[in-house]
Amino acid sequence: MESASSKFDVADLDLWYGQTQALKKVSILVAANSITALIGPSGCGKSTFLRVLDRMNDLIDGVRIEGRVLYDGVDIFGTADVIDLRKRIGMVFQKPNPFPMSVYDNVAYGPRVHGLHARTAAEKRALDELVEGSLVNAALFDEVKDRLHKSALGLSGGQQQRLCIARVLAVEPDVLLMDEPTSALDPISTAKIEALLDELKKRYTIVIVTHNMQQAGRVSDSTGFFLHGELVEYAPTKEIFFNPKDQRTENYISGRFG
Repeated sequence: MESASSKFDVADLDLWYGQTQALKKVSILVAANSITALIGPSGCGKSTFLRVLDRMNDLIDGVRIEGRVLYDGVDIFGTADVIDLRKRIGMVFQKPNPFPMSVYDNVAYGPRVHGLHARTAAEKRALDELVEGSLVNAALFDEVKDRLHKSALGLSGGQQQRLCIARVLAVEPDVLLMDEPTSALDPISTAKIEALLDELKKRYTIVIVTHNMQQAGRVSDSTGFFLHGELVEYAPTKEIFFNPKDQRTENYISGRFG
């Protein structure tokens, strides 16, 4: 992958929680309009790395970061505006976390925060279209179109997770970060979200942390294997799974540990 086509260019990234080093000299190029999967055993640093990309680690006391993270060529720890960064880089978490409000208000929440209200008929129409379009893009609209003004907490787990994806899409991001987005879901809901990811990568750059290696193999273009805070190997997914260069990668893929 060439740097010019990369959404993220990370070089020599180190991160400490207090005295504990969680990431060690991580370097990676994340291609635009692709799905990058991060795999590895629990506590290996993959979720920590994901949270670096939208600076969520800033919210944790005692975190220290060294190295370079460029997003579209801009240093996210330098001149980048954090509020704008988090608008452009959306995060979907492991457990669905809809707000205790209607389906419509969940999706409209972000646009309202960013100034799109419904004070006029034109604004109301624009907000309605944005909510509907976000639900369509999250493959959820047909299932909820008759209950838009009912509580989101009445949706199934899989529907709630797709609602959370729609909520992120509504602020029109550029990147989707996903931290084990299907680990709490049943196989049918998981399959729906995996199919959705394949559609979403046409418009977004996606980085997904997953414990499910079969999922990584199904959905991703590139895969990074983390171990003890190091990025051991990063390559096209087929190469990682069928022709890994590092013995530790092969041991993990083959189930010898993890």
